[in-house]
Amino acid sequence: MSTFFQSVQSCDVRQLGINPEHWYVVARSSEVTNKPLGVEIWHQAIALYRDSNGKVHALEDRCPHRQVKLSHGLVIGDELECAYHGWRFHSQGECAAVPYLAANQKLPNCKIRSFPVKEQDGFIWLFPGDQKPSVEPLALPEWDHLNYIATVSVINCQAHYSYLIENLMDMYHGHLHQDLQAWAAAELQDIDEDDHHVDAHYQAQSYYKIDKIWSISQLFFPALRRLHPEPLDVSYVYPHWMSTLGKDFKIYCLLCPVSETQTKAYLIHFTSLNAFWRLHKLPIWFRRLIKNSLFGAAQKLLDGLVVQDVQMIEEEQQAYLQAPQRRNYELNRALVSVQKLMRNQVENWRMRKRE
Repeated sequence: MSTFFQSVQSCDVRQLGINPEHWYVVARSSEVTNKPLGVEIWHQAIALYRDSNGKVHALEDRCPHRQVKLSHGLVIGDELECAYHGWRFHSQGECAAVPYLAANQKLPNCKIRSFPVKEQDGFIWLFPGDQKPSVEPLALPEWDHLNYIATVSVINCQAHYSYLIENLMDMYHGHLHQDLQAWAAAELQDIDEDDHHVDAHYQAQSYYKIDKIWSISQLFFPALRRLHPEPLDVSYVYPHWMSTLGKDFKIYCLLCPVSETQTKAYLIHFTSLNAFWRLHKLPIWFRRLIKNSLFGAAQKLLDGLVVQDVQMIEEEQQAYLQAPQRRNYELNRALVSVQKLMRNQVENWRMRKRE
C-alpha cells in the first residue's frame, strides 16, 4: 500500500479541513448591501460589502490597526471604514486614509487580505484559496430560467460538513421525513466517481408528479399524492451537492463550511413548470411575474426537511465528540465514495502546496 493511500485512509474525515481552491457560497446577493456584512468560512472571518457602483468586495474582517472587525464599520464611497478609529481601506486591502494623520506622517504600510468574489445566480461566491482561481462556481441554470420556481432554505448546523454531505447523499434516510418526504423505497443502482465528483443513481418511488395544473396541489395536500417510480440522482460535485428527482424537481445545496463543528449551507429547491406547454406561450413579462410571485412556494416543506435533518446531523456530531473511537456500521457504499473524495481533495491540495 502506498504512503499516499495510507495517509488518505488514516485521516479522520470528521476533522478534515477543506480544499480552498474552490468557490464557496458565503451569502445571498440580497444580504450584501453598502452596509458591511460579516461572514466566516473555515476559521476565516470576512467582511462583504458593495461599493458605490454596487460591485461586491470581500476583505479579511479585521482592521490591522487594533484587530477589530471591519464589518462593524461603514462603506464610504468605495472604501471600507473601521468603526473604531475611522481608518479606511481600498477594496484590495491597502490603507486608504487615517482621519487624524499628521502632515509629517505617511499612511501606515499595512494591508489586509482581499478575496476573489463573484455574484452569480442570486448568491455571493468566494474563493478562499491563495492561487488565482482556475475553476468556475457551480452553475444554477434554473435560477433565472422562467420554467423553474425556486425556494431557498438556510441550513445552520453545529456539525462538520461531512455529516451534511453524507445525509444528502444517503437516500435511504427518507424514513426520517415521513409526510414531508418526496420519495420512498430508494434503491441504489450504481455509482460514478472521479477526483471531482460522486454521482449516486437511485431508483425510488416519488410522491409527486407535476404534469397538470391541479397536480401542484400535491405539494401541499399529502392525501392527493400517489406513488410512482422515478429515477433519483444525487451528486457530490466537490464542494457542493445537487439532486434530481424525475423531471419535476431539482435541488442544490451550496456549502460554506465554518469550522470542524459548524456548517452553513443554502438549500435551493426548484419545481419545474416544463410540463405546462401553454404557459410557455404567454408573454415573457407575465411568465416572469408568475416565477417571482411563486418564489418560496415550497418554503414550509423545505424548512421542515431541514429541521429534521439538522437534528440528526447534530446528534451524529455530538456522538462523535463523546466517543470518537466508536465505529459506525455503514451499508451505503455511496458514502464510502463520498468520504474518499473529501479526503482526496484535501490531500491533493496539501501535496500541491508542498511542491
